[in-house]
Amino acid sequence: MRPSTIEALERIVSRAAAAGGRLELRGGGSKSDVGAPREAEIVDMTGFSGILEYDPAELVLTAGAGTPLAEVQAAVAEHGQMLAFEPFDHGPMFGRREGSATIGGVVAAGVSGSRRLSRGPARDHLLGFKAVSGRGEAFVGGGKVVKNVTGYDLCKVMAGSWGRLAALTEVTLKVLPRPPMQRSLAIEGLGPAEAVELMSRAMGSKADVAAAGHTAGVTVIRLEGFAPSVKARGALVEAMGPRKLAAAPARRFWAEMRNPFPRAEILWRISVPASRAVTVLQALDGDWLLDWAGGLIWSAPTDAVSTGIREAAEAGGGHAMLMRAPEALRAAVPALHPPAPGVAALEARVRRAFDPAGVFETGRF
Repeated sequence: MRPSTIEALERIVSRAAAAGGRLELRGGGSKSDVGAPREAEIVDMTGFSGILEYDPAELVLTAGAGTPLAEVQAAVAEHGQMLAFEPFDHGPMFGRREGSATIGGVVAAGVSGSRRLSRGPARDHLLGFKAVSGRGEAFVGGGKVVKNVTGYDLCKVMAGSWGRLAALTEVTLKVLPRPPMQRSLAIEGLGPAEAVELMSRAMGSKADVAAAGHTAGVTVIRLEGFAPSVKARGALVEAMGPRKLAAAPARRFWAEMRNPFPRAEILWRISVPASRAVTVLQALDGDWLLDWAGGLIWSAPTDAVSTGIREAAEAGGGHAMLMRAPEALRAAVPALHPPAPGVAALEARVRRAFDPAGVFETGRF
């Protein structure tokens, strides 16, 4: 089913609710292999496509949820602007060609790249949206201005909900000027503890670091802004390491942060306080890399069962998400970290408020 109007989508959802059916919302399908295998009718949301409003002077863009992410990024780039939370296409992570991700899918999954550390997550850039709930009713959240404080902040709930609350048809996003210059500084040979310590010092300094990561013994710190400012802040960072940091060709490094370990069969995404990252790493086997200055760990374990990863994440005050795995493992292990009982009960009540018949509960999570 590929509705292109809100009325058509309302009818689809209402019929499913009345019949006890289940619907899976899908844009480009770039993340369809996340979660357990499931059987549900697919609602293709790419009928809600196109940039509806874009005012570069006001730094606000409104687009249909099914609009390709690449189209949105190209439109804002023409005006020297960007989606500051650095969203990316998950297609290559699952062996697909880049270009299938949609802006609605990015928001629904709360996708944020390396710059999340300095610019905030996707939910902080979602100003408003239109959607159809599991009741088959259209509703609106937020607005189209940056300063919007009336009513419940539903944007924070919708971003990262993975299509379990409502079907997004339109999103309004805050955009920001693109920095005229980027510079990445790298140092080799640091262990995990040294790397996290260096990244933490850089983030806490006056250098205004945009992103920081570590992989395969290489620690990279990214600076952005006007050239004189980047040069001055770079000097601050260069003086922090046990050895002088040098300019690095960083395109490949930051690309690896978006698609880590492409040949690994199993891939985990672990979010922890950066100060606890080293403790969590001690409990992992296989390959790993750090983004968000240690706050995000990508882990490709050698153990197919991947036992102990969630326990290690919890012990570090964080949580672990199973991003990629064979179908049998995805059927047995929940993709999202199981919440504490009280949180699980609250989440269930929120989902039932938006979707009382469980139309969007496909068994994926």
